[in-house]
Formats: sequence, structure tokens, C-alpha cells
Amino acid sequence: MRDKLVKRFLKYVSFDTQSDENSSTYPSTAKQLELANYLVEELKSLGLADAAVDQYGYVTATLPGNVQGKDVPVIGFLAHMDTSPEFPGANVKPRIIENYDGQSTIELGAGRVLSPEEFPHLKNYAGKTLITTDGTTLLGADDKAGIAEIVTAVEYLLEHPEIEHGTIKVGFTPDEEVGRGVDYFDVKKFGADFAFTLDGGEYGELSYETFNAAQAKVIVHGKSIHPGEAKNKMKNAILMAMDYINQMPPAEAPAHTEGYEGFYHVYHIEGSVDRADLTWIIRDHHRDRFEERKTYMVNAAQWMNKKYGDGTFEIDVKDQYYNLYEVLKDKPEIIELAKKAMKDAGIDPIIRPVRGGTDGSRLTFMGLPTPNLFTGGHNYHGPYEYIVVESMEKAVEVIVNIVKLAAQGN
Repeated sequence: MRDKLVKRFLKYVSFDTQSDENSSTYPSTAKQLELANYLVEELKSLGLADAAVDQYGYVTATLPGNVQGKDVPVIGFLAHMDTSPEFPGANVKPRIIENYDGQSTIELGAGRVLSPEEFPHLKNYAGKTLITTDGTTLLGADDKAGIAEIVTAVEYLLEHPEIEHGTIKVGFTPDEEVGRGVDYFDVKKFGADFAFTLDGGEYGELSYETFNAAQAKVIVHGKSIHPGEAKNKMKNAILMAMDYINQMPPAEAPAHTEGYEGFYHVYHIEGSVDRADLTWIIRDHHRDRFEERKTYMVNAAQWMNKKYGDGTFEIDVKDQYYNLYEVLKDKPEIIELAKKAMKDAGIDPIIRPVRGGTDGSRLTFMGLPTPNLFTGGHNYHGPYEYIVVESMEKAVEVIVNIVKLAAQGN
């Protein structure tokens, strides 16, 4: 299984599947469909006859159950095909580090290194096999590792028909990294009673809490006057934008928060004297504090208008997803199933909130309860990304255990 899993993963990361938040198409980039079509053919070759990709780029397939006379739930497993637009994702050249000693600095290339001093989790993987980048691209383990683990688990079940399991639904989505992963996903057609995303991080991670999330777009209208004649006339949109940024609590930025601490994050700004555009994300695990954060940003814009004149600031806040625990807290059996599957694989589950979101965040509120399982990766969205092969193998084992336990009535 190991060789197939690694070979599969390396094939997937050879596809450039970056999504594009500025695109108006769905999926946002046509190149995601190249991997989608490849996956359909691979799933068909394994025997999943209904494997298909629809007009929106969703890949779905069914592994029929082999249990007779039992009421067994239909379980879905999902992962996303796209990679983050934050760092180059084309021409990925993976490096395989076998029997890593847990202490050495790994020279990636392009002047970049993976150091246990900077990334202490490396120390946990002495004797393990790592797959890294060459320092010039991201790796794409987020979330091609999840895809590889799901497909390998399906293949394993097909090769071991003695393992009883119910019907399994497989789904691979585009555009998760730009927040549109399930915009057109048909939960009813997918037909699962509940599901799991394979989109987590380190070995043993189980997540059923995510952020509540919103995006805020702020437009600042200035007045451009020749600098030589600007006294008492010019309104510099750049400076006013800086003033607005400074209204946000400096300790509540991503660089100063962890755990259940929420934040305000300005991640894009462009402009001139005449106009400046800012894009923010707002995050908090607690719904009441999430609403307070949105209100704070709106009130700050209104205060700026009092300071600089009506119509100077415009703000548009849109919710993106909500904390899936609001639903999953009433469905503890799904979480307990995942915990037992991990423990049966010799894993002590690491329960921690996701400081982000997954497709499961929205799917849960669309009627498909979907917690998140680990894939075994670290340092996503950049050149320091790596995946641990042994952790990937354990993720496959957890998938198999979940369907096995469900068929046994656990």
C-alpha cells in the first residue's frame, strides 16, 4: 500500500491546480479540471463505475456496500483538488527524505531550509519518511494528500472484500482555497448520511470546530489635488486607509493570536490618493464575538466618515462560513466514531479547533455533517510544506476503520 500511496500522491502534485479568487468562473481555473478528469479515470479503473465530473468540476463516485441485512450509514469522504494561490504551485519537484533523523536541517533549495529550530514538529518524525518541496513552490499536500489517502483506502477495500462496509461516497471539490469549494455541491445527490473531510494537518488531528468567517471589503474615497496646491483640499485615500487599519486592535491580528482567539486580518490593499481598496477577513470561533467583530468594523468605518466626511468610507461585510460545531455538538456519535477509528489504529486523537475552515464547515450547514481528519502535513501554502508518509498511511487506516466500525454498528 505504501508504494501505491506515495506514487499516487506524487502524480497528483504534478498537476498545477491553483485556484484564483479573482476569477468569475467555476471552477475558478480550468487547470483544476485536468486533475478532475484524471481522477475520474483512475476511480473508474479501480471499479467505481459511476465516477464522474460535473459541470462545476466536482468529482464524485460510489463504492457500493457489501453488507447484507444491516442498516449501515452511507459515509462520504471528501478532499479538495485546488492548491492555494498564495505561492507558486506549478512544476512541483518533490524531494523524498527517508529515515529523517529528527534533528538535521533540511536544505530545500532556493536558499530555504527546513529547520527543527524554526519548525519544532520536525523533531517528532525521527526515523520517518518526509516529502518536501525544492524550495521554489508549495508541495500541494493541502489537499492532494487527502485525495491520495481516500483513493488508496478505496483501493484497499476493493482488494480486501472480506472487510464489511456500507456504501461509501467519494467527493473531490475545486476552489476550497478561495472559499467557494461547495458553492454548487449537491448534498442530496451526493447521498451520504454524514462525511469526513481529509483536509487536516499533523498526525492524529481530529477537528470538529472551525472559525466563523466573514470577508470585509472597504473602499476609501479620496480627493486627488496637485501636491503643490493641496493644502486643505487633498484627501489622501492611502493615509485614510492607514488610519482605518490603525483602528483595529493590534493584539488581535493573526500574528498575535492562537487557539480560540479570533482576529482581524487585512490581507490585500491597493490604491492611490484618489481611492484605496482594502480586503479583510474576520475570524472567531464564538458566534457572539464574531458578530461583535463585524459590528466593530462597520462602526469604525462610520466613525471614519464622521472624521473625514460622509461617503469617504464604504464597507461591505459578507459571511463566508460558520463553526461546524454548532451542528456537530448535537451529533456526538459521528465524532465518537472517528475517535474510536483512530484509537483502533493506535492513534491518540489530538482534538483542536481549526484556525480556518474546511469544505465541511459549509457542508455541515447544508445538511451534511462533516468533521475533519488529519492528512499528515505541515506548513501549508508555502515552500516549507511537507508531508510525512507514515502519517499518510495511518490516515488510510483510519478511513478503513471508520467504515469497518460503522458496518459493525459502532
